Amino acid sequence: MVKIDFRISTDVPVRTYKDKELKHYRGYKPYLQKDFKKKCGYTNCLDDWFGGSITFQIDHFLPQSTHPNLKTKYSNLIYSCSYVNRAKSNDVGNYLDPCDTDYNQHFYRNDKGEIIAESNSKQAVYMYKKLKLYLKRYSIIWTLEQLEIRMTKLREIIEKSDDGDAKELFIQVTMKYMDYKKYLRAQ
Repeated sequence: MVKIDFRISTDVPVRTYKDKELKHYRGYKPYLQKDFKKKCGYTNCLDDWFGGSITFQIDHFLPQSTHPNLKTKYSNLIYSCSYVNRAKSNDVGNYLDPCDTDYNQHFYRNDKGEIIAESNSKQAVYMYKKLKLYLKRYSIIWTLEQLEIRMTKLREIIEKSDDGDAKELFIQVTMKYMDYKKYLRAQ
């Protein structure tokens, strides 16, 4: 079985906000979006595929219901897709903070893009089940992101070529893909 890193190094979230504490945690959303590279801290899926930042939520790593003193602490906030945030809800299970833990040590993707928990990591196995990281949407999104990476490389190759048919086919495929992505962002 092929094991593909869960995250590449440029996708690792890092909390950088150091200014004054805000009165309401929702005010941190633009900072979280930037620090999490527009990706869900738990699934590593780009927010574009869910409708952009408007549909993404702010997860309290330690729930605000049990840790009200952390409600507006930036160090306790995670940029999260709504599916994962709702699945996690107020659960105080043993989660891995995506900013403090190398998720590649606990999760990987198979050749279909499915998220797999390392069986020797109790936290990863728990998160996999509780957050429903097995859902097909996460592998589909990963596959689309991989397609975009390959399309970019292919474009560079085709631009250096004189093959008109290849260029036309590439333009047609790319336009369909980009139209779909534009549609998703407009929602």
